Amino acid sequence: MDILQLLRFTIQNNASDLHLSPTNPPVIRVNGEMKRIKADPLQSDDIRTMLYSVMNEDQRADFERELELDFAIAYGEKARFRVNAFTTRNGTAAVFRSIPSLIPTMEELELPPIIRRFAELEKGLVLVTGPTGSGKSTTLASIINYINENHASHIITVEDPVEFFHASKKSVVNHREIGTDTKSFSKALRSSLREDPDVILVGEMRDYETISLALTAAETGHLVFGTLHSNTAAKTIDRIIDVFPSGDKEMVRAMLASSLQGVVAQSLLKRADGSGRVGAFEILVGTNAVRNLIRENQIAQLYSMIQTGSRYGMTTLEDSVNALLEQGVIDKDEARRALLKTTEDEGARDEDSVAASLGGGKMSETLTRKQAAVGRALGAQPRKSGEDDSGEGYTF
Repeated sequence: MDILQLLRFTIQNNASDLHLSPTNPPVIRVNGEMKRIKADPLQSDDIRTMLYSVMNEDQRADFERELELDFAIAYGEKARFRVNAFTTRNGTAAVFRSIPSLIPTMEELELPPIIRRFAELEKGLVLVTGPTGSGKSTTLASIINYINENHASHIITVEDPVEFFHASKKSVVNHREIGTDTKSFSKALRSSLREDPDVILVGEMRDYETISLALTAAETGHLVFGTLHSNTAAKTIDRIIDVFPSGDKEMVRAMLASSLQGVVAQSLLKRADGSGRVGAFEILVGTNAVRNLIRENQIAQLYSMIQTGSRYGMTTLEDSVNALLEQGVIDKDEARRALLKTTEDEGARDEDSVAASLGGGKMSETLTRKQAAVGRALGAQPRKSGEDDSGEGYTF
């Protein structure tokens, strides 16, 4: 088999990822589940040959020097793949992340209406956060696509690597890729401020300088979208502030308070009918009250503000999960898993509080009537161990 066959197989099975690992057969991820392909195990030399067939000379040299490499490739007009090649104790390995060439709309992704309002803004900072594989890039792509189709703007994206490619429509779109078109996020951002941008997309706000420049861009009249690997809105704010030295934190809180328009923390949950995955969201909107809490370093109170801010478009993850459950989009086990994962990340509540959110156990006063009613209707049962399949069964 060659890499093109494997990529074709990945697309045909609507897989999000293709994993190539020495001494293992190829593995694809479908709806969040790892599925082995019934094929012979790959060796390190096989994987290296596959990778070199889609790398250019500079990329091969970089990979041999650094032992790892991020890049992107196109598969005809059907899809693009974000590739991470890396080295393990057994040799060369790689993961190919599928990126559809056809950018989904906000309606197709079933995004909350407030996200369209974020796309209509003229300035400020909007952050889309979540763990790896939670759909952040796809959500941002749909936002950029909406702006591109409806507004005459100059859009600059800075990514590592460029994932979704936007052809200029009503807007002018310029993509810059780290390592190919620019040396770093910070250099590209500093340069972008002199390139007459209206909208700037920062693929990942990963360090002090990048975050500082993104805040400056948002404060100086640009609409900035960025991503972070954090699971809740409050943790996102904390993470940004924590990047800065102690002496700068008060200044950063003031900058963030004046520029923040919203935080979208998202995760993907399995649909009950097995047809794919659906987004669940925690959304914080930059109201005056939220800005005051950030400025006064009252980050712990943001969750309460989200609970009471539905009229502004805010929602907690619990409300989002329970709404999906009530609509029959997800099942009880998936709802419990999503809420348990969030509480583990927060370290603030235990399984009893999740049971309360889903009905049963102690009921917190902060739960809404809707949550309680949905919970009582559940009679949720814990997931049985060994319930999942073995991950086998995909014939190549």
